[in-house]
Amino acid sequence: MVNFTDISLVHVSVRGVVQGVGFRPFVYQLATGLNLRGWVQNTSEDVKIEVEGEAAIIEKFLTGLRRKAPPLAHIEDIAVTAGTPANYTKFEIRPSLAEAGKYQLVSPDIATCQDCLHEIFDPFDRRYRYAFTNCTNCGPRFTIIADIPYDRPNTTMRQFTMCPDCREEYENPLDRRFHAQPNACPVCGPQLELVDAKGKPVGEDNLIRETAILLRESKIVAVKGLGGFLLACDATDQSAVKLLRRRKHRPAKPLAVMVASLPEAKKHCEVSEAEAKLLTSPGSPIVLMRRRTESSVANAIAPGLKYVGLMLPYTPLHHLLLRETGRPLVMTSGNLSEEPIARDNDEALRRLGGIADFFLRHNRDIYARYDDSVMIVEQDIPRFVRRARGYAPYPVKLPFQSQPVLGCGAEEKNTFCLPRDNYAFVSQHIGDMENAETLEHFVNTIALYKKLFRIEPRILAHDLHPEYLPTKYAKELAEKENLKLVPVQHHHAHIAACLAENGTAGPVIGVALDGTGYGTDGHIWGGEFLVADYKKFTRAAHLEYLPLAGGALAIKKPYRAALGYLLALGIKPDKKLPLWKYVKDGELEIIRDQVEKNVNAPLTSSMGRLFDVAAALAGIRGLIQYEAQAAIDLEMAADDAATESGVYPFAYEDKDGVNIIKIGVLLEAIIKDLKKRTPKAFIAARFHNTVAQMILETCQKISTQTGLKEAALSGGVFQNRLLFRKSVTLLESAGFKVYTHRQVPCNDGGISLGQVAIANFAEI
Repeated sequence: MVNFTDISLVHVSVRGVVQGVGFRPFVYQLATGLNLRGWVQNTSEDVKIEVEGEAAIIEKFLTGLRRKAPPLAHIEDIAVTAGTPANYTKFEIRPSLAEAGKYQLVSPDIATCQDCLHEIFDPFDRRYRYAFTNCTNCGPRFTIIADIPYDRPNTTMRQFTMCPDCREEYENPLDRRFHAQPNACPVCGPQLELVDAKGKPVGEDNLIRETAILLRESKIVAVKGLGGFLLACDATDQSAVKLLRRRKHRPAKPLAVMVASLPEAKKHCEVSEAEAKLLTSPGSPIVLMRRRTESSVANAIAPGLKYVGLMLPYTPLHHLLLRETGRPLVMTSGNLSEEPIARDNDEALRRLGGIADFFLRHNRDIYARYDDSVMIVEQDIPRFVRRARGYAPYPVKLPFQSQPVLGCGAEEKNTFCLPRDNYAFVSQHIGDMENAETLEHFVNTIALYKKLFRIEPRILAHDLHPEYLPTKYAKELAEKENLKLVPVQHHHAHIAACLAENGTAGPVIGVALDGTGYGTDGHIWGGEFLVADYKKFTRAAHLEYLPLAGGALAIKKPYRAALGYLLALGIKPDKKLPLWKYVKDGELEIIRDQVEKNVNAPLTSSMGRLFDVAAALAGIRGLIQYEAQAAIDLEMAADDAATESGVYPFAYEDKDGVNIIKIGVLLEAIIKDLKKRTPKAFIAARFHNTVAQMILETCQKISTQTGLKEAALSGGVFQNRLLFRKSVTLLESAGFKVYTHRQVPCNDGGISLGQVAIANFAEI
């Protein structure tokens, strides 16, 4: 603590997200309001301040820095040192200073603030109906920045020269647009253009109104947003939604819906106080909420599901379009299948020309692709399903100082992680690494993060699976640049990610439940109970190995997985079972042959596959059209009133000190219920109860063996809200301290963070 008794000048360094959020004008107003003198300046590392005056007044200034900072600022650290009085005569804002090798935190893009919203709907304001209105409190940040410090020449706004009115705002420290880098107006800023699928301009005057008419006429419009194009259509028009699905090759996976306001959201979904707060937050994510039966949103939006993903408008363009259209709109990523979101105008025409009838685009370039974030609220805590717009690249704070590592992430739901000091910069959602376009997006975004945060990794951490594209990328880069490689087991990475974001080192009982992860024995893991810290893990328990008849085909056709499991367990498949409706003539013999001869029937301990098997056995879902559809349908089928309907049996076998969880009796009990014509809702509920009880009892066994009373839950299976709630409640009631995910997804989107944590403690 600095002693101010005889000090009249201090040097202040403020680190965090403090650039592009109105921090310098805030400092200017705070200092001049207290009659202090000196200066404030952005650098590549921080915001630097020198302030001179009476010691007691400087104390007030420093207190105000923390307590009154702008709402979008995230102050990580304020360092204060004494200086020699310089006899300043005023307080000023100095030009930004670029410093080689230094870095700063970068703000994510921020939803439109209320002040800007008021302006775009005020007929007497010069920004009336202007789709690119923003200020220091809102608007694009990460998607337009090419380098630091965050100044206009380092953004894609450099091509737009401000008019005198905008320049006056930009240079006035008392204006909320002071040094708002995307500042613009209809006279000098970006402009909209409406074109057809061939790129021919359509309409000239009120393009928002013309687009709204097209949407009300069941047309599909590609709308250029903050981080890329979104595909829009009337969400209340069943035929339009189905047409979009056919063109996008997305037959059943849920689509996101944008509504004009919070009251509108409450007409379509049950919105809790925590969900309302999340919907209206600066991040403005898609929030998965329980759908109301009276909602006018088409059933084709989320077929068979109780939850709908809703978001509010987060740009002026969205606000104008939603108000003009007067109905909810589908707003889904502008891509085909699992390709990355289309970013540039020409690219969008090329890639989306077969999907969209029209394109509402603009001439402000996007530097970084940016999907919408997706979140749920469980136990009143927001949790990520997909972390991107509004949140990345804000870092996770690590409980250790990191080495220069690149965590390359997983194959599905890929993110990468680049840490520096004790910050872990987890990228925005990259996507499933299944094609060259996504790999290119992955490589380009790594280059951007390396540039922004001045990181040159010397260690590459990757998944054990040899065929994953991120693994191949890591090995090729390591050979090319002579970098060190750290292979990381998938489920160990899940648990390490949970530990890292919770700021603890372990060891813990790590419960890692998902669909697929390459094991150290070459088998497919997924129902894992580990004793783990960052440095090592021991596999203390797991689901028994069973064959996936047909390999990947059994994932797409869960009934095949179910038949394979039954045959391997010596349970005769009964043709009266509901799953038999999926089985083709002669298929059972093929599956039996695969299982008995171990041909194209890899062994798995996957909990995700067990959910698939239960869904298929019950006749709930035997064929899937998107990842985890069977498990999701099983969760939807679990009757809310039947959640206390008891549990199915399961057993344990000790094999060389490892607890093997035997599920034959569980499947036999489900079949027995089916023969008694027990309702599917009760079967689904009992299955969820059983898995939660399995998690508790297995953790208790491991706790008895190790003395550990802390558990970390990770893996995509914990996106199941019913299972998550039950598991946490049971474990906490039994005296366990439970760590869960809040800052990164529990699914594979968090893997890269865990890889980085493990690589830091690896013996290389």
